[in-house]
Amino acid sequence: MKKQAAASKPPRRKKQVFPRGWNEKKVREVIAYYDSQTEDEELAEYEAAMKVEGLTVMLVPSELVPEIRQLIGRRRGA
Repeated sequence: MKKQAAASKPPRRKKQVFPRGWNEKKVREVIAYYDSQTEDEELAEYEAAMKVEGLTVMLVPSELVPEIRQLIGRRRGA
């Protein structure tokens, strides 16, 4: 009988873990910001990002992303 009672309980939700400096409120604010943007605002933000000096946007194979993140992390830590 005890096994049936345990099986009927809803599964426990994992506690959400946020990166340092982030919390649920901040995540919800970012989501609200982007959800409320018009297409013109979205395009303006994208175009401004493409003009940032010293940064490059490029497409890379997905399997290389973890290695690229590690490389960037090492460079930032130096």
